Amino acid sequence: MARRFAIIVHLRRWLRLSPPPPIEVLHARQLIAAIDAGGIPLNPARVNHIARNLGLEVSRHASTDDTLERIRAALDRTCY
Repeated sequence: MARRFAIIVHLRRWLRLSPPPPIEVLHARQLIAAIDAGGIPLNPARVNHIARNLGLEVSRHASTDDTLERIRAALDRTCY
């Protein structure tokens, strides 16, 4: 009986879902998904803000396209 219980506990730990990604990663994914769906980022400051929340250093004078490519690369590097 104890062995069965130990196996069940082990299986539950093994099957446990991973924690959800941080909110910064979710916002970046939503931004990229909206752009991929045909949207146009209307507020470059918001794009820069999302990039900074991901830990990227972004100049106020950086082009939005460059920043979006850096966000895509950062999302590719994350394990979430």
